[in-house]
Order: sequence, then C-alpha cells, then structure tokens
Amino acid sequence: MTRYYICILFTLLSFSAFAGSKIDSLAAAADAEKDKELRFELYYKLAAMTISSDLQASIGWATKARSFAIENGLTDKIIKSNLILTSADIEAGYLDEAMTSAQSALDLSRQGDNYLYQYYSYRNMAMLYRRKANYDSALVNYMACLKVTEEHLGDTFVGYACSGLGSYYATIHNLEKAEEWHLRALQMCEQTKDTPGMADCYDNLGIINRDRGEYKKALVYYNKAREIYLTKGDSSDIAFIYNDLGAIYSKSGVLDSGEYFLVKSIEMRERMNELIELAYTYNYLGENYERKGDLEQGELYIKKALTLAIQIANNKQHYEALESLSDFYARNKMYDSAYKYLQLYKSYRDSIRQMDNEALIAELNTRYETEKKEKRIQEQEFQLTRKNYMLTGIAALFIALTLLSYSWYKRYQLKQSAALQAAVMKQQELATKAIIEAEENERQRIAGDLHDGVGQMMSAAKINLSTVSDGITFASEEQRTRFENALKLVDDSCSEVRTVSHNIMPNSLLRNSLAAAVRTFINKIDQHVLKINLHTEGLNEKLDENIEIMLYRVVQECVNNVIKHAKANILDISLIKDGHEISVTIEDNGIGFDTTDKTKFDGIGMKNIASRIQYLKGTVEWDSGRNKGTVVSIQVPLT
Repeated sequence: MTRYYICILFTLLSFSAFAGSKIDSLAAAADAEKDKELRFELYYKLAAMTISSDLQASIGWATKARSFAIENGLTDKIIKSNLILTSADIEAGYLDEAMTSAQSALDLSRQGDNYLYQYYSYRNMAMLYRRKANYDSALVNYMACLKVTEEHLGDTFVGYACSGLGSYYATIHNLEKAEEWHLRALQMCEQTKDTPGMADCYDNLGIINRDRGEYKKALVYYNKAREIYLTKGDSSDIAFIYNDLGAIYSKSGVLDSGEYFLVKSIEMRERMNELIELAYTYNYLGENYERKGDLEQGELYIKKALTLAIQIANNKQHYEALESLSDFYARNKMYDSAYKYLQLYKSYRDSIRQMDNEALIAELNTRYETEKKEKRIQEQEFQLTRKNYMLTGIAALFIALTLLSYSWYKRYQLKQSAALQAAVMKQQELATKAIIEAEENERQRIAGDLHDGVGQMMSAAKINLSTVSDGITFASEEQRTRFENALKLVDDSCSEVRTVSHNIMPNSLLRNSLAAAVRTFINKIDQHVLKINLHTEGLNEKLDENIEIMLYRVVQECVNNVIKHAKANILDISLIKDGHEISVTIEDNGIGFDTTDKTKFDGIGMKNIASRIQYLKGTVEWDSGRNKGTVVSIQVPLT
C-alpha cells in the first residue's frame, strides 16, 4: 500500500517538480557539496525524486546516501536512508532487501530513543510481513507500532497505528476487529482534524462493509472518501476509490457501473505505473465480465491479475489470484482447469503461510489491554493523591463551582436559542413546501388553460379560416398570399401554445417514467451544440409524482445552466435508482466556477435546485473549479 509510506511523502511533495536535467544538476551539486549533512540531504532528495520514475536509480541514490552517512557517523541520517531504501525496495519487489533495511533502521532508532523513526520502522516491517503472508510477525510489529505512538507520539500517530491494525485484521478476515480498529482510527483523525486520514478510514470502513455484503452502507463510506479525494486531487487515492466503487457495484449486480469505475481505476494505475494494487482491480474486472456472461474477457483479466502478482512478487495476491482462477473455472464447469489451479493454490499457500498462532494473538491483545489497565490505575492513583492536596484549596473550589453554575446557565440559554432556531427552520421548511406545491399547481393550471383553452380556440380559428378560404374568390394573387400568411401565423401560434404548455407540464412525464421524460427533454436539444449522454438504471416504473416532478425540474434547470453558462460541449447525466434511494449525477466539461464563492449560489436557478431537493429530504453537492468542469451530485430517499 504505497500511499501509506508517510515517511517519504513530504519529500515527494516538496521535490516532485524536479525532472530530467534537474536531476543531473542536483547530482553534480551533491557530489560537490562540502557540508556533510547538506550533502546527505541532496542524496536523499535524489532517491525520493526518482522513486516514482526510476526505481533502480532511486535504490542507487538511497544506497549512496546510507554509505555516506555510515562513513561520516551520521546516525540519524543512517536511519533516514534505511527508511527510504526500504520504500524503494518495496516498490521494486525486493522484499528481503527491504526487510534488512527496515530492521537496521529499527535497531538504530532504539539506541537513540528516536520514537518517530521507531514508529516508521515497526510499521514498514509490519507491512512487509503482511505482504509476505507472515501474519504472526506482522501483528507483533503492528502492536509495537501502536505502543510507541500511545506512549510517545500523540493522537495523530495513534490514529495511523490503529488504521494499520484495522488493515491487518481485514487481511485475515476478522471483520469485527478490523471495523473496531478503523472506527478508533477515524475518531483520532476527527479529533486532530486530519482530513486525508479521515478519507482513508472511510475507504477502509467501506471495504469492510462491502465484504460483509452491506453494500448500501459501504457506498455511504466510499462516497465520503471520494468527496475528500476529489477535493485534494490525488489521482492515486482516486484510483483506489474507483476500484472500491467498481467492486461494490459489480457485487451488487450493477455491472455497467462496475465496469465503468474499474476501467477508470486501471487506466489511472497503468498511467502512473502503480502496480502494487493493480492485480486486485484486474481480478474484480474479470469477475465483472464473468457476471456479464463474457467468459473470454473474464478469464483474460483474472490471468492478468496472476501474471502481475508474480511480476511484483506479492505472495498474498499470487495465491489469491490462483484461488480466483480455480473458482472461475469451477463456476463455469471447466473442472480440469479448476482442479489444476486449486492444487497450485493450495501448494503455493502452504509453502508461504505459517499456521495461525491464535495463542500469540490472544497473548498480544491481553498484554496490550493489561498495560492499558495498569496505566489507568496509575493515573487514578495520581488523581487520588492530587485530590488529597486539593483539600487545602476550598476557596478555589468555590470559585470553580461559581463558574460552573454560570457555564450551566449559558448552556441553558444556548439550548433555548437552539430550540427557537429549530422552530424557525421548521416554519421555513413548511413555507418552502407550500411555495413549491403552489408553484407546481399553478404550472398545471396554466398548462391546462393554454392547452384546453387558448390552444383549442386557436385550433378552431385555424379550421374556420381554412373552411372560409374554400368559399372565397380572391381579387388578386396578392390577396391570396396575404390570407395564406395570416393562416400560417395562426398555425404557428397553435404550435407555440402547444410547446409552451408541454414545457410547463410535459406530457411525457405525466404518461411515462422520469427516465423517459428526461430523455424526451434532452432529445429536443441540438446535439451539435451540446452532446448529452444519458445513463439510467432502475427507473422503468413510475415513482411518486412529487419526486418525479421535482427531479425533472432540477435536471431541466441544471441542463439550462450548462447551456447558458458552462460553455461545455459534453454533458453526462446519470439517473440511478438503488433500493430506496435515487442518485442523480450531472457532469459537464465546461469552464466550471469557484464553489467557495457564495455569490454563485445566490441566483434563482441555484436556489430553486436547493429548495426542491431540500423539499424531498435529499442532498445536493456541487464539485467544480476553474476550467475543471462541474459535477452536481444529488441523493434523494424514496421513503
């Protein structure tokens, strides 16, 4: 999981702008630098700069940095160089070499009580053991990592350690313990306002609920993570979340959406040459093709997962890919191939996996809980001693009680204010509902009057004029032309009245489903000016009339906004009914706008959209930026 290598992340962010000739010039500057510590830092930067583009070069620079630090007795620098060398070796698949570097970093950090480097070393070793499917040793290092953070590093790093333990338990399929640790990690991230950490926790909780089969709950977590990832624009994290979304859509039977997100994830990872997790995405896509009945493509992608796992020397992905192939052939009654890959799976798994040591897991957890209890007892004893001393502070206690009473009074005032505000909001909600219902009723009345009143009268006038023309002898050709022009104006007016009537209350919405009404609406738009792609799922039957009308108006308003303001030439509209919820996504490739500018939401159109969705008890979010297009995401419950 390369996104967790926090020990080098700040360096990659600081120096990612260097490329090509700048690496050569930096290398020359490093060799010529006289200051020892600065020279080491230059070698270190070169290793960090090349880790994503040239792994062999990165390993070379990291090795040179370590040799230089050893020659000059720079202990902290030796640890630092071992950590980045660990990361480079992991990326290259050199797991034994990475383990040696991680162990060296740990030994040196223990000598100087460097707790931050101890944390990184324990976590790197835990991830290496987990990747090698040596789960007992992985747990030992994860627990050591947690102990260091709790005793010396504070809540931020405790959250990271808890997240690592959650991933460990998810790997061995203990989902209850995995959820427990990830929820604790999320709590720490919320306390420290660590938004990227919160996104990772949401993603991990989504994976856990997906594996349980609770797809709707998993989608809630995935969408929370996706919102954060899209905000910070990290393509690696977006690739992860697209992989997870594709997997859950595939498992829940929404196969087109599953294929869409999995293909996007693969394209991103192949473009960025991120191979560590790519095998999982290949495997999910293969299973998705199998569910669609395309066995040839299904077999192709599951085999690609196996080939890649072997290429990057990932033991866990290797035996999981063998198991997936065996299951694939068994499901499709190709029993010879199924038996062959089952034997390969068992043989390979048994060669690398040790027997689970339940006693060790129980002992480590007991030791951890015992240490926590002992620490709590010490704190209680300290508090008791402190209370004995505080007997001499009666005056201070009286002041504290006075302040507490004042605080209680202020809280009471705030509570009353909150209750009043809630009542005002309730009245505003009722007023909004009344306005919207009155508006729709007036639309229906006007549409009916136009169609049944003015429209019928115009049609009758047209018929009468046509009948009269048969009995009139015109004095000249000019007279005939003027009469025909007048008759055409009446005919055009009939058509215009009919169009206005249908726009106010479209017949397609009254007769058909929401999906059919939206399709009828966009078919009237010139595709040469704005190409509109419409994707619908689960909307073949009629829904509640209020929901259909409100969503139709919202889509209509959004499309009109794109035409008027976005300067876009492509618009994607997605309407998906999933269980008891409708999701609407409207995405264009236009000029976008600054969503932090509140004045952009003061227009009548944007307020109408917000009020209609609020009326339906739903949510609407805008994601946009300068020259980045705009995405409108809407969720509406059906109950």
